[in-house]
Amino acid sequence: MTPIHLIGLPTDQHSSYLRGPAKAPALIRAALFSDHGNPASERGTEIGVEIDLIDGGDLALDEGPDDDDRITGAIAASIARGAIPLCMGGDHAVTYPILKAIAAAHGPVNILHFDAHPDLYDELDGNRRSHASPFARIMEDGLAKRLVQVGIRTLNAHQRDQAQRFGVEIIEARYFIPGCVPAFDGPLYISVDMDGFDPAHAPGVSHHEPGGLTAREITNVLLSIEAPIVGADVVELNPDRDINGMTAILAAKMIKELAALATARPHGKI
Repeated sequence: MTPIHLIGLPTDQHSSYLRGPAKAPALIRAALFSDHGNPASERGTEIGVEIDLIDGGDLALDEGPDDDDRITGAIAASIARGAIPLCMGGDHAVTYPILKAIAAAHGPVNILHFDAHPDLYDELDGNRRSHASPFARIMEDGLAKRLVQVGIRTLNAHQRDQAQRFGVEIIEARYFIPGCVPAFDGPLYISVDMDGFDPAHAPGVSHHEPGGLTAREITNVLLSIEAPIVGADVVELNPDRDINGMTAILAAKMIKELAALATARPHGKI
C-alpha cells in the first residue's frame, strides 16, 4: 500500500487581496477527521483501511526567504520515502515549490488544475511569486509537459496571451459539460483551488467568483481519472469567510477523494 503523506502549508504571504488561507490546514484536518462523517471515499476505499494516509502535520513556515526551499525539501523528502505528497494550503503560490520537487523526481508532469482563475500572470502588483502567478513560473521552468485548467471564468487579455504562450488547455466554466475533461497519461499532478467551486458550494474563499462548478461535477472528474498521480494540493480555503465550516468540509472531501485516487493505481514515471 503506497503511503499518502498529508502536509500542511500554512502560508498566505503571496495573497493579493485577503489574508486567511494560512489558517486553513488546521481546519481542513479537523473536518477530515471529524465524527460528522466517516473515512470512506466515493471509490469505496477507506482511510485507515485501503488508504494509508499519514498526517505529517504543518510545515514550519515563517514568510521568510527560505519558505520555498522548505516546501520543496519537504516534498522531496516525502517522495524519497516512497510516499505521494498531498498538500493543504495555504495560498496557491505553494504549488510552484511543490512542483519543483515533483518534477525533480518524476520529470515534467501533466497537471490538472481546478480554479476560477488561470493564475498565469507574469506578475501581479510587482510580485512574480503572487498566488496569481504560480503556473507562469511552473511553465517557464518546464516543470509541466501539459497543463489543463478547468472551471476558469476570469480570463483577461494578458492571461489569454500567457495561456497561448505556454500552450495551456483551458476549459472555461461556461463550456464545462460531463466528460469534457480529457484523459491523462501519468505522471499526473492535481491542484484544486477552492474558488474553482461556485461560491454557493465554497463560500470560504478570498475571491468569490460566481458561475463556478459544483461539488458533484469536480468530484465526478476526480472519479473518472485513471492516470497514476504523483501529488496533489488543495489550496485557497479562507476560514475567515467560511459559513458553518462548509468550505472546510468540502476541502476535506477533496483530500479524501485525492488520497483514494492516489492509492488506486501505482505511481511513478510512465
